[in-house]
Amino acid sequence: MSIDDEGIEIGLAGFDLLNRPLLNKGTAFTEAERDLFHLHGLLPSHVGTLEEQVTRRLRALRSIETDFGRYAFLRDLQDGNETLFYALLVRHIEELMPLVYTPTVGEGCQRFSEIWRKARGVFLSYPNRSRIAEILANPHFDRVRVIVVSDGERILGLGDQGAGGMGIPIGKLALYTACAGIHPAETLPVLLDVGTNNRERLADPLYIGWRHERIRGAAYDGFVEAFIEAVGVRWPNVLLQWEDFAGANAGRLLERYRDRLCTFNDDIQGTAAVAAATLMAAIQVTGVPLAAQRIVIFGAGSAGCGIGALLLDAMKETGLNEKDAQRHFFAVDREGLLIEGMPGIQPAQKPFVQPRAAIADWKLHDAGRVGLLDVVTNARPTALIAVSGQPGALTEPIVRTMAQHVEKPIIFPLSNPTSRAEATPENLMQWTDGRAVIGNGQSVCARDVEGPTRSCRSDQQFLHLSGLGPGRARLRCAPDPPSRCSWRRQRRWPGFRPPSTMPVPGSCRR
Repeated sequence: MSIDDEGIEIGLAGFDLLNRPLLNKGTAFTEAERDLFHLHGLLPSHVGTLEEQVTRRLRALRSIETDFGRYAFLRDLQDGNETLFYALLVRHIEELMPLVYTPTVGEGCQRFSEIWRKARGVFLSYPNRSRIAEILANPHFDRVRVIVVSDGERILGLGDQGAGGMGIPIGKLALYTACAGIHPAETLPVLLDVGTNNRERLADPLYIGWRHERIRGAAYDGFVEAFIEAVGVRWPNVLLQWEDFAGANAGRLLERYRDRLCTFNDDIQGTAAVAAATLMAAIQVTGVPLAAQRIVIFGAGSAGCGIGALLLDAMKETGLNEKDAQRHFFAVDREGLLIEGMPGIQPAQKPFVQPRAAIADWKLHDAGRVGLLDVVTNARPTALIAVSGQPGALTEPIVRTMAQHVEKPIIFPLSNPTSRAEATPENLMQWTDGRAVIGNGQSVCARDVEGPTRSCRSDQQFLHLSGLGPGRARLRCAPDPPSRCSWRRQRRWPGFRPPSTMPVPGSCRR
């Protein structure tokens, strides 16, 4: 296949053409194209338009009762006719984004084996570790510029989903195309199948992944190294995004490979960039400057520490030294507030560990543990960022206590999917008497105390996918994380092409 300004030159016809999702136009093939590609009889006689097809598919989609059913419908459409899929998605992005990605993709990953039908992306399983370069050498992948890769171990707040984690790279790259105009032929979803420790998946007779417990240690590292080596040879200028790796691997893999590829970790850096930017916007509403913010991070894993690290750098840019800036952060994990001397403190958590002297006079509900309510009561935070994956963790007493001490509390329950959200915007508005400034990771609407609905979006995905990743891809950036970039530095992205002008098959010739 070759592409020029006049169309796409292909060597396919009949069923072979209709079975290529990037080339299939369905009923939109013209009479001349049906003659040329031997499509008469394989399609209904009506020659339609793309707009007619969008209307037909949208009506069918809306007739499906469940979000998971709608998710499966859209996955089938993507695997059958990508031009139509993206036309539908772009024209109805606010309605369909929560179906294509979070929150619905969570259930899509859990039930991925039920609905898997056609090949999309690359499953690299550990037993095939010697064939990685051969697999990636397929000419179908010649145009790849962006890779999203996961090993399926920490899918959203749902944990280990094994090969079902492929739903994340597929969904993420669909939004790269819809939000930023990256051509789908230039994207590659990858699942590193190193087994799973999810007993439900291993016991499922329909499970499509490698039925083996997860490999660890040197075997795991060697497998990832083989993958990175093959990617670097095949696509030296590719953007590689790490997605939903467990905390034990996420940070160290980023550190190990950041100087070999243009790469970033979405959970550490992508979420951090958008959360930090949202906090900066919230500060304009509350009027409390960054240097005066007291920030609680609930969930001190890779995402929480990534957000904290970026905000810590921003706070230092206001003039605070590192030690003083660190005292503005209170990180709460499974064992409570991170305090010096606690066992198991990870390197990424160390900047947010509080000295014992700093909490010596705190009044605690339980003398043996400093919980979230204790932190909110004593530290009186101005901002609370939750990335714990613990549904309902921001309880009414916690939120009301925060609101007692802050005129406009900033509260971000960011965990996905919706079933894992720490609080709903509606509850937060009620418990703060409508004073909260809320940022959330789901497309959920809140209501004013007086009644009218407020507009809410899944801004994290939209802003990140239309900005950070595509910007890096187009700039062929150095692989430094956002935390190493000046907050004051601004760049334009040369050659950016909005989704409305994304090249799609318009005319074909043999």
